[in-house]
Amino acid sequence: MTGKPRIAYLSGANATISNSPPLVTSNKARAMHGLPPKTNPDGSEARFDVLRPQRLAAPVTVYVEQFSAHPLEADAADLYGPPDGYVDATRTFHAERQSDSDTPVFKIELTPEDGLYPMPYMARQADGSAWEDDCAFPGAPAEKSRQAYYPDGSRIFEEIDRFGIAEDGTGNLVSQLADMDFFRIMPSGGYTRGQAAADRTDMGEGDIEPEVMGRDFFAYRPVHLATSPHRGWMARMVNDIQDILDSGDYLGAVWTQGSPRVEETLYWLNLMLDTTLPVCGNAAQRTHGEISNDGPKNLVDSVNYITSEIWRDSDGKNRAGTVVIQEQQIFASREVQKGEARPGGYVATGGHGGLLGAVRHGMPPILTYLPGSKHTYLSDVNRTRLPDSVTGYTKSGGGIDAVEISVKDGDGRLLEAAIPKVTITKEGNYSPEASDSRADREVDLVAQIDDNLINSPLAGFVVEGQSPYGSMTNAQRNALMIRAVYCGMPVVRVGRGNNEGFSGRAGVFLGGSNLTSTKARLVLMACLLKFGAPPPAADPTAPTEAETAAIQDRLDQYQAVFDTH
Repeated sequence: MTGKPRIAYLSGANATISNSPPLVTSNKARAMHGLPPKTNPDGSEARFDVLRPQRLAAPVTVYVEQFSAHPLEADAADLYGPPDGYVDATRTFHAERQSDSDTPVFKIELTPEDGLYPMPYMARQADGSAWEDDCAFPGAPAEKSRQAYYPDGSRIFEEIDRFGIAEDGTGNLVSQLADMDFFRIMPSGGYTRGQAAADRTDMGEGDIEPEVMGRDFFAYRPVHLATSPHRGWMARMVNDIQDILDSGDYLGAVWTQGSPRVEETLYWLNLMLDTTLPVCGNAAQRTHGEISNDGPKNLVDSVNYITSEIWRDSDGKNRAGTVVIQEQQIFASREVQKGEARPGGYVATGGHGGLLGAVRHGMPPILTYLPGSKHTYLSDVNRTRLPDSVTGYTKSGGGIDAVEISVKDGDGRLLEAAIPKVTITKEGNYSPEASDSRADREVDLVAQIDDNLINSPLAGFVVEGQSPYGSMTNAQRNALMIRAVYCGMPVVRVGRGNNEGFSGRAGVFLGGSNLTSTKARLVLMACLLKFGAPPPAADPTAPTEAETAAIQDRLDQYQAVFDTH
């Protein structure tokens, strides 16, 4: 036992933060095996080999030239002690100088126990050719391609501790603060030969079934083999993360995922997790090891945030909800959005805040604002507060019948099959084909409504309409959305882009306030799990006053969640 806090690292899908640049065969290896050298784009010889972190297999002695760590070390030579010895013109080491031309050196014994060292990459392909990319050849199938993503965060944190340097010149930036445990919740890399499959959260100990990309792990490189998780994973991740946080072993958790995806997952966790502990989301705009890669700093900042405990309120509970920490900024998960694919590319949406604080230089992290919306253990729609089942509706014969949808199993875990289907549709001006356009020409909405009635008892729509109210200019599409509500599919409207909150309740349409369409979708899904679908009208084209009133009563419950979460 170290006495340091423990933090859970949770691996998510498509995570550039755990993605490595291709391992390209070095020129040192090419020269050794008679292969053509790697050249610059203009055909000139490359100046240096790229160095990649690797492990020594045996001890080795190296001699490092004195005053080579900084261009101005020699300028302060009188401040330094003597070297360990000298290397002569034949590169032989001597404890004493033999000639004025000898090079003063430090003698270093390197051992495998020291950890990773940056060295040229010497591997070649099975046929003896050089590796030029992740794949054996362009467009190669999976069996001829290497994985760029790490299977969990352990190697990333080892490299941060080994190579990361603080402002004061020290290292071990994570291990000096906390101990990390690594969980492969929805990983980006997998063990296709089953070497470590027993570590998976959904498999028993000793089971070594090979993992499959697109089923067990999800990456977007190689790009022609890219996969993403299905909707059921939204239940699986909540269950697994809730179990980890409920264990009592951790001060908090760090979740990593693809940079365009992390904003949605962290807000979903903000709605669904019943925890008083902090969960930080991290992503990266550049791969791990790439020039100026931003991921390691984001991860260290999350560890700093969790261990600082500035998130605690007077009762010791998390007062900030789930957050995304990027480029030393602490974002509320409700408002954060990726705005651009560069470090610093995250923005706060909604026009009224969302940036809670900062991770500062040489000082503890600070929270200057707190979210006013309900989150995690305060959320009205967290997993604990969801019912065991709700009512949904499907089309049977000529009518719409009620069906009971199980939301949780006997252990209180979310069921994957219960996750609702919510479709986002965007409305632009001048969309009707003519003034007398027919509703049945809006084939996308017609098809989606009909499909929902057959296959998705819990379903709804988010309309991203005009700024700022979310209204639609296409009367036919508007009529179809009204029909959807009377078929048991709630519809929420939000303004275009990053609107500031004028999207309010309008008739049978819910108002999404200042949520983006992607965030409004998550709230609507949570409401469907909490309250079930609104009761449909017997004839959706001609609802009665009583049917409309019943629908409005149910939508009032939905709207209360939109207004407070």
